Amino acid sequence: MQAENFPDRNWYAVKVFFNKVFRMEDILSDMGLETYLPVQKVQLKGRAHMLAARRLAQTDEYHRGDARYIQEGPVIYERRPLINALIFVKASPEEIVQVSGRLRDEQIMGRSSGFVYKTADWKEYAAIPDKQMETFRLVVESGQSGLEFYSADEFVLKEGDKVKVLEGPLAGAEGYIKRIRKNRRLLVCIEGVIAVATSYIPEKYLERIGTK
Repeated sequence: MQAENFPDRNWYAVKVFFNKVFRMEDILSDMGLETYLPVQKVQLKGRAHMLAARRLAQTDEYHRGDARYIQEGPVIYERRPLINALIFVKASPEEIVQVSGRLRDEQIMGRSSGFVYKTADWKEYAAIPDKQMETFRLVVESGQSGLEFYSADEFVLKEGDKVKVLEGPLAGAEGYIKRIRKNRRLLVCIEGVIAVATSYIPEKYLERIGTK
């Protein structure tokens, strides 16, 4: 969901429990906030197409979660999250406090429906630098096959060459060359939240810009 540009707003990462990421997308949208949910569009056929068409025909509040479907003429696509239980929201410091409160209020089975990621010392909500968010989105939306995602707990950055991609769909992206399962990959990170590893990129398309 897109919103107007507010200079005091920053990107934040939100973890959503109970498979309610589309519900949370609706809630944040109703709050007037811009969201980013990394998804892939999968065309539905047969029975899946028929069921999705029925749900799209229902417009009551209960079925708003079916915004996961997109209809383009006779074709229906399902939006499938690329990253389990994670959505990004652009909010001001005051608004992100409201988001956190809404997550606590939207309880399921007595538990909060999620949380906003905080800084390492847990003293404040962790704003994501625009550059990190722009590069992450560039990679995710590039259409490249073979992308793999790692949580902050699963993947720890070690020393490596920092590079910039010069050509191709990922031109302009900056990240680190890492060896993952014996293959050299480009790793782009949102620190403390998520990392995405691309498939192999030829050396001639890379410019080394530093070492971490």
